[in-house]
Amino acid sequence: MKTTVIKATSRVSTKLKDNFYTFEYGEERSIEEGDDIEQAREELWATCNEEVDKQVEEIVEIIRKQR
Repeated sequence: MKTTVIKATSRVSTKLKDNFYTFEYGEERSIEEGDDIEQAREELWATCNEEVDKQVEEIVEIIRKQR
């Protein structure tokens, strides 16, 4: 067997003030023969985690501005 596609989903839930928020991002990538699958996985996880972090930062900034 050979891997042709990898998928990852990152998700975090947090309570900000009196509200709970859940943020999620998923992505799928094609893998070509000869690609370093471990490196591709690491890069995919980094992308997904960074996107969720951005989402959290955005809502925190919105909440701060509402004060």
